[in-house]
Amino acid sequence: MPAYVRNLWYMAAWEHEVPDGGMLSRKLLDQAWLVHRLESGAYAMLEDRCPHRFVPLSMGRKQGDVVHCRYHGLGFGPDGACVHTPFPASPPGHVKAATMPVVARYRALWFWPGDPALADPSLIPDFAFLDSYRPMTRGHLVMQGNYELVTDNLMDLTHAEFLHVETFGVNGSLFESGAQTVQQEADGAIWNKWTMTDARAPAWAKPVLGEGARVDQKLHMRWHAPASMALLVEIGKAGTAYGVHLLPPMLNPHIITPETQGSSHYFYDHEPTEQARDMAMQVFVEEDEPMIEAAQAALGETDFWDARPAILKTDAAAIRCRRALMQLRRREAGEAEAP
Repeated sequence: MPAYVRNLWYMAAWEHEVPDGGMLSRKLLDQAWLVHRLESGAYAMLEDRCPHRFVPLSMGRKQGDVVHCRYHGLGFGPDGACVHTPFPASPPGHVKAATMPVVARYRALWFWPGDPALADPSLIPDFAFLDSYRPMTRGHLVMQGNYELVTDNLMDLTHAEFLHVETFGVNGSLFESGAQTVQQEADGAIWNKWTMTDARAPAWAKPVLGEGARVDQKLHMRWHAPASMALLVEIGKAGTAYGVHLLPPMLNPHIITPETQGSSHYFYDHEPTEQARDMAMQVFVEEDEPMIEAAQAALGETDFWDARPAILKTDAAAIRCRRALMQLRRREAGEAEAP
């Protein structure tokens, strides 16, 4: 499997997932990590493994900013240094838990697994819309598939025509009335934009617009490495320049972080209703995940490119994302970049 790109910001959790006065343990990039909130309001991130006898620090207790191992009572500060020992000696200076930079932004916690000297918070992708006052429920689930397979799914919106017929109701409009544009921006963002003009209205809109009504619709997905995506959905009555919306414009996060090479954390949000939750679970768990899981099982340990995938024109955005990660891996490995 390809190596992880290290000098990037990954999402570890939503802030609300870290319990007050407690700790969150989560496997990220094949390692178990512990996140806890400091008395200052900032956060610390330590490897969830005591360097003494390797038991999870999350089995212990938190006292102030210090995490105490349950096995022998050693205490570790935010920088991973052993700052407390119950034994009649000074804390051993050579005993230290691994740490990573972690920053709170956009109601989420972001970690940097590479060179700490390069961990510039200004490089966190812009998800400022998550700070909106509008109430949203923020969720997390684990999908059994490699994070690049999940990215393929999200960056190729044509699968909605086949997999999300009931939930999205696009009714063939992507192919009948849609135009695709793929753009890459200076900050590395890659956009996959599907715009449907004068398209057939989805079934759910007919009671509002009447039989035979037409709509204009945008499905625009933005990607930042390694797999931080945002989806813009806008739908309005045809010919009104989106002046007559059928739904309020929607902007939602789809942020993916590897748990392991074969499983991924999926961070998302939805309207705070039971109906919205059920729809999200139907889309992610009942419709998307079985396809991603099946693709993962079919590939096994075979590299994506070694499997010689067929590439369609509509795959342009997803392939650009894969190639961007390939270039970043080469750069970190000190190799010459491919053209």
